[in-house]
Amino acid sequence: MVIETTYRVIYGDTDNMGVMYYGTYLRLFEIGRNEYMRARGLTYREVEARGIQLPVTEAVCRYLRPARYDDLVTIATAVVHARGARVRFAYQVRDEAGTVLARGHTEHGSLGPTGRPTRLPPDVIEALAPDEDPFLPER
Repeated sequence: MVIETTYRVIYGDTDNMGVMYYGTYLRLFEIGRNEYMRARGLTYREVEARGIQLPVTEAVCRYLRPARYDDLVTIATAVVHARGARVRFAYQVRDEAGTVLARGHTEHGSLGPTGRPTRLPPDVIEALAPDEDPFLPER
């Protein structure tokens, strides 16, 4: 399942070359991840209220084309792995014409209330609906 979220690039997202700053893409990934979970009926707030935290353990972004101030971009998000104490989200950022600007993934560990790794609860795995990566192969 792929969930799409739109975002308009604000001036504060751009660097002195007039393009979206590279670190902003990771923030877009976070926006997509939050909206994916919300669309699946599960919010970060609810997961954290249960004593589970999902810190990022790996973040990868491949930049293909720049986004610029006032561009409307779409963040496509999917879960490609959710089992044990790990979940991986995959992302694609596209412009209004559908051109892929960036793609990547984030890997998250699952920590319990004591800060130790803990298995994802079955209902969380079910809500995340892992599927094969719809954005592969990465080029």
